[in-house]
Amino acid sequence: MNINVSRRGFLAGSAATAGALLVGLNAKGVLAATAETAPVTDFNPFVKIDADGTLSVVIKHFEMGQGTTTGLTTLVAEELDADWARVTTEFAPADNAKYANLFFSIQGTGGSTSIANSYMQYREAGAAARDLLVRAAAQNWGVDPASITVEKSILSSGDKSGHFGEFVAVASTLTPVEKPTVKTPDQFRLIGDATLHRKDNIGKTNGTAQFAMDVNLPGMVYAAIQRSPKFGGTVTGFDDSAAKNVAGFIAAQVLPNKAGVVAFAKNTWAAFQARDALSVQWDLSKAETRNTAKMVEDHKALLDKPQFNASPETTLDEVAPVMAGAAKTIDAEFTFPFLAHAALEALNCTIEPTKNGVRVYDGCQMPALTRPTVAKILGLEPAQVEIKTLYAGGSFGRRANPDADYNAEAALAFAVSGRKVPVKLVWSREDDMRGGYYRPMAAHRAKIGLDGDGKVIAWDHRVAVKSIMKGSLFEGMIKNDVDPTSVEGVTESLYSVPSFGIGLSDFQTPVPVLWWRSVGNTHTAFAMETLMDMLAHETGQDPIDMRLAMLDPQGASQARMINAIKLVRDISGWKKGDKRGFACHFSFNTCVAVVADITVKDSSVHVNKLFMAVECGVAINPDVIKAQMEGGAGFALTAIMRNEITLADGEVEQQNFPDYELLRNGEMPAVEVAIVKSNNAPTGVGEPGVPPTGPALANAIFAQTGKRIFDLPMTKAGFEFV
Repeated sequence: MNINVSRRGFLAGSAATAGALLVGLNAKGVLAATAETAPVTDFNPFVKIDADGTLSVVIKHFEMGQGTTTGLTTLVAEELDADWARVTTEFAPADNAKYANLFFSIQGTGGSTSIANSYMQYREAGAAARDLLVRAAAQNWGVDPASITVEKSILSSGDKSGHFGEFVAVASTLTPVEKPTVKTPDQFRLIGDATLHRKDNIGKTNGTAQFAMDVNLPGMVYAAIQRSPKFGGTVTGFDDSAAKNVAGFIAAQVLPNKAGVVAFAKNTWAAFQARDALSVQWDLSKAETRNTAKMVEDHKALLDKPQFNASPETTLDEVAPVMAGAAKTIDAEFTFPFLAHAALEALNCTIEPTKNGVRVYDGCQMPALTRPTVAKILGLEPAQVEIKTLYAGGSFGRRANPDADYNAEAALAFAVSGRKVPVKLVWSREDDMRGGYYRPMAAHRAKIGLDGDGKVIAWDHRVAVKSIMKGSLFEGMIKNDVDPTSVEGVTESLYSVPSFGIGLSDFQTPVPVLWWRSVGNTHTAFAMETLMDMLAHETGQDPIDMRLAMLDPQGASQARMINAIKLVRDISGWKKGDKRGFACHFSFNTCVAVVADITVKDSSVHVNKLFMAVECGVAINPDVIKAQMEGGAGFALTAIMRNEITLADGEVEQQNFPDYELLRNGEMPAVEVAIVKSNNAPTGVGEPGVPPTGPALANAIFAQTGKRIFDLPMTKAGFEFV
């Protein structure tokens, strides 16, 4: 199989290619170039050009389907004026210092940051490589560098021409300019090209693309784990007598952390069968034992007296006297269930012994978390843990958890296996559905105070939800005891609202929670945009006109949202009095506005079409942006219409897709996406399509039926989706 080589191997292999040119950053963060192996300790390349003219772009953000391999490659190829057909990609090795996400200061992918944080970094690397090649060609030909043009990887001057590879030997001896000149938007050839095909299309179509699940190493054994049926349980003992009757079973061991019992076998099926045959005794004294109804009740109780002030300006105590003077109030209470990530590729991780440590094969979203976690468990230094990053079949946040849980389990399984042969840990769909991490359950309560003229004078908003960050490696992001992921979307609302108070309470449960595509915005956007629709209805205003009036055009983000709203109004043909739904939301520094066109017959709802407008700065790959909006909309509809994770006596009731249904082809509406033209730096697109889709649908249902939806999924309101 074609596995990405390590950073050292990459550099050594590049140098072995006669005259290969590497362009990247040195230890001081200054652009540098080399063709030698000597600088391997202080050089991290982003660009590699071989003697045959092939351009390889080193991707520091992994690919889970969101298009980073295409986006980052476009930035380099654009500045190099490279032939798109001759550009390849390879994932960067694990190196937190050299390939850090500039927004996180650690190596990792998430938060819709890949293109936003790498925009200038990769463009400048490409521009520097172009400048080096031009100067090398000028030196070879004895011409003025200004006379040289570059097009599709060919340099030309008068009657002289040559491909990139012909000049890499000389170029690698030159010193890059400190600040290379990048193109202006009017010079873009690849950036903004809606016809540019994705770099991972062919491999994913013909089956040659390698996912972590495809790893098959000589002598490898397979592992599956029986975990506690209730969250928080620990092993007290087990009997493997029945497992010994399973063909292919090798052995079973208690994990060192006592979180489960691992069964080793000669193939995945045997590992699953042996694991299921184990009889395990559990200590459940500290486990979650509540059912869903009780947990909802406990969430709502926390709304009575919020623990923390989450508003940046106004406390709830300050809002109270203003609210007391309101001529009328709008009141609402919302509940949101636990949700599974349900990525199509089941979790898996392979660890093999090496001469100096171990090698981890994984669709690794957060190398900065995986590497030290595996090292600590195995008693190694992080430098002894090599990571081979492969494609991942989705994540939606699941692979980016602070505990690096499935990587940690693979390391624990490898530790008790004897560390002699490779061990591949595989989760079944049921494993992740019943014992994974979840979008947290949440409850909101809001009261909007209006004066006699129907204008908002006060807003009391309360949220109860388990914190994702508290107790994790990301706890440093918490300020004044407020986890920003719990209230984002409310605290960051773009609307001009006087006396806006926000209270937060942390729900406590052993049920593990995690960011889920668009994180807190998944519930805050639904609450905010439903409330805005209620406000428009109560005051007799058009939902779009009212929102535009509540956005200050002098604010940079507000102005961008205004543009998105006006664009979606235009493409949808929205008219006052429409029996359609509208919602918009600002998340990950991106503005998305949605109009939902539906048909309701009795209690059956069909979503006919969604119109979406997105303002995400300069559109690097318009086709990828549209795909992310469409995918985000489908992801949101899947969850919001019918999905929930429920517990009975602390145990998850759902097991697989039959009782946690994905959206069917016939239920997926047509989606028309329009991108606001902008030359601003790009912002996120992987997640922002999710938050406004649900409330747009809910507001459309109200427009046609007069029935508000406050509790999700929508089936609780008696609707079915066809």
